[in-house]
Amino acid sequence: MTVLQRLEYGAVMAARAVMGMLPMRAVVASGTLLGRAFHGVDRAHRRLALKNLEAAFPARSDAERAAIARDMFAHFGRLLTVLLKFSTMSPQQMLARVEFEGEERVRAAHALGRGVLLFTGHFGYWEINALVHALVLQPMSVLARPLDNPRLHALLEEVRGRTGNSVIYRRGAVRRVLRALGANQAVAVLIDQHIQTADAVYVDFFNRPAATTSALAALALRTGAPVIPVFALPLPGGRFRMVYEHAVDPPRADHPDALRDFTQRCTDVLEMYVRRYPGLWLWMHRRWRDVDPPSGEARGMFPSAATEEE
Repeated sequence: MTVLQRLEYGAVMAARAVMGMLPMRAVVASGTLLGRAFHGVDRAHRRLALKNLEAAFPARSDAERAAIARDMFAHFGRLLTVLLKFSTMSPQQMLARVEFEGEERVRAAHALGRGVLLFTGHFGYWEINALVHALVLQPMSVLARPLDNPRLHALLEEVRGRTGNSVIYRRGAVRRVLRALGANQAVAVLIDQHIQTADAVYVDFFNRPAATTSALAALALRTGAPVIPVFALPLPGGRFRMVYEHAVDPPRADHPDALRDFTQRCTDVLEMYVRRYPGLWLWMHRRWRDVDPPSGEARGMFPSAATEEE
């Protein structure tokens, strides 16, 4: 580990200890301040977010797009502090902070016996959803990438597994996912990052082609597992709502481009939520690679993933 990685880990552990002692309102306020501070100093990601917002919302004014960018930075600051807070809470304390909508759709999907594929994006409080999902429904497997910092990676994996979930990484992922679905378990996938692997398909996201994993569609078409969108939204008073939408209908069996069509359908649901709550999505990610990277790359609020490729 480098000195910087040790400092990162020490800072996160100190922040975790502090968040564990604060009431939730103070945790949320601290996250807002943290996010606003990064908005002020992280010029590279701020410029990229504004460029993405300009392309996604051309009819909105510069002031409106700047406000969304500020909200987005504040949200991801809150996501970090709330996750640290939840990592210190008991299952009963977690459940006291959340409510569920549409969870019966997941139970109905499990009743089919083919497993369930859950998907979302870097939107809202997706990490919190994974934690509490296991307390109300059943533990899930989460597809994820390792962090650069090995100690923070181990910490995040421990947090993700506190309520019984397991993490699936790239090596041997397909076999493990198929085994989980075969055991009628749920598998959660994020579908909103640019990928460069052979399974990428280009679908429209905010009227622009975006390289997107087709793994979700391929798994669904192969196994018949229902595909359910899930979104974790903030509520007043430091509470959160876990929303499980209707399952995405698969294309016809004779569809000539079923993988792309299914991936587009799932992406459309994600886009619908991002349009409703634009400040909750990761606009500082280079989702569309026709956008040039900002000069002078800056460090973000979170340790970067080990690779952009899935």
